[in-house]
Amino acid sequence: MSFLMLIARNVLTRKVRSLLTGIAVAIGIMTVVALGVLTHSLRLTATSILRTGSADFTIAQKGVSDVLFSAMDETQVKQIQSYPEVETAVGVLIGSFKLDTNHPFFLEIGIQPEDLQPFGVQVVAGRAYSADATDEAMLGYRAARDLGKTVGDKITLDVVEYTVVGIFSTGEVFGDSASMLPLPKLQAEERKPGDVTLVFVKVKPGTNIDALRAKIEKDSPELATVRTVSDFGRVDRNLSLISAANVAISIVALIIGAVGVMNTMMMSVFERTREFGVLRAVGWTRRRVLALVMGEALLISLVGAAVGVAMGYVAIRLIQRLPQVVGFFQPDYPASVFGRALGIAFGMAVIGAVYPAVRAALLEPLEALRHE
Repeated sequence: MSFLMLIARNVLTRKVRSLLTGIAVAIGIMTVVALGVLTHSLRLTATSILRTGSADFTIAQKGVSDVLFSAMDETQVKQIQSYPEVETAVGVLIGSFKLDTNHPFFLEIGIQPEDLQPFGVQVVAGRAYSADATDEAMLGYRAARDLGKTVGDKITLDVVEYTVVGIFSTGEVFGDSASMLPLPKLQAEERKPGDVTLVFVKVKPGTNIDALRAKIEKDSPELATVRTVSDFGRVDRNLSLISAANVAISIVALIIGAVGVMNTMMMSVFERTREFGVLRAVGWTRRRVLALVMGEALLISLVGAAVGVAMGYVAIRLIQRLPQVVGFFQPDYPASVFGRALGIAFGMAVIGAVYPAVRAALLEPLEALRHE
């Protein structure tokens, strides 16, 4: 019998105990995978809103609980536009409402028609709305397709009826799944006269973007600039809290799983004391005994991790069906989440089995054989 087959046989000999330990590991890994995918996907969703358009970076109010609660006035937009390195600074107001059951998080983007081109909006059908229009709107091509609307159709956005005068494309999923209105019209609807949610900045060629961002934040400490996914936590505390919770839960899962593995392996070592004595007596080295116990723990943890990953995938699919997240939660499965899950499973095995394995390896053959 090979060494690996011996490890598998020892694990299968104690089916119930191994099964219960594997379930504990699987539950921990399921939690890590599900929360990791959820956090990563929500971050991508939020940053996709900030990346709508062709800007080099985005400016928002610092430290708000939700990026859509960011508020800046037109004076701040003009101040940003006044920097010599800035080519365009487009102020945009973003609102959200429940359009229907399939679109519980539908975006309204308020932007002036003259800013559409600098913002990166391409009108692919019809025309842009007029600056002073009160009953004209444009739809992203994804939204128009999902809603079955075309140029000339009527649509009700947040209890107000509009005529669809154009279909647009931004190159971003959330932008193309939204509607666009004249900025003053949306400001009036949202009761935010003169306010914008975000400012999208495009710089002149040759500009040191990071240096410009630092200058803006120094001059206006109440603002934060966002260019990458890692910057997003500076303008959305909710997502930062979710990320922190993700780390904390991963640590708790590691500890709980390691304790479960340790309990199982300690009981196994106590029950097999005479067996280890025989193995040492026939010439097994302490290192080989150590490897046997560690291998058994690793096998249980890896099988539990595989089951946990599958359970995590099922959990994400169930979360995706919840009415509260339909429309803005699009799951993304990064390799880093599964790498973390594998690392935690390996950590459970190593931390949980190191003491029982060392204890088994240090047994003296004669004393072990006398054990009752």
